[in-house]
Amino acid sequence: MTFNSTIGRLRLVGLLEGISYLVLLLFAMPLKYFMDIPEAVSIVGAAHGALFVAYVLAIAHVQVAHRWSLGHSIKAFIAAFIPFATFILDKEWKKEQK
Repeated sequence: MTFNSTIGRLRLVGLLEGISYLVLLLFAMPLKYFMDIPEAVSIVGAAHGALFVAYVLAIAHVQVAHRWSLGHSIKAFIAAFIPFATFILDKEWKKEQK
C-alpha cells in the first residue's frame, strides 16, 4: 500500500480506524462491563476518537482532491459506524488508487 497519495492515506487511516473500532467493541467494552475495567474504554476510546477525526479529515481531503461526489463521501463516512465496513470500502479504494 502506498501512502503518498490522498487515497492511500485514506486507506491507511480507514484501516486503522476500523481496527480501533473493533478493538473498542470486542475487547474494551467487554472489559469495562464484564470485568469492571473502565480504563480499557478510556484508552481505546480516546485512540479511536482521534482516528475517527483523522478519517473524516482524510475523506474531506480525498473529496476535494479527487472531486468525489457528496454521496461517495457520505458512504465513506457512514462506513465508520458499521463494523468491517471500512475494510470492505478499502477494496474499492484500492482499485481507485491504481
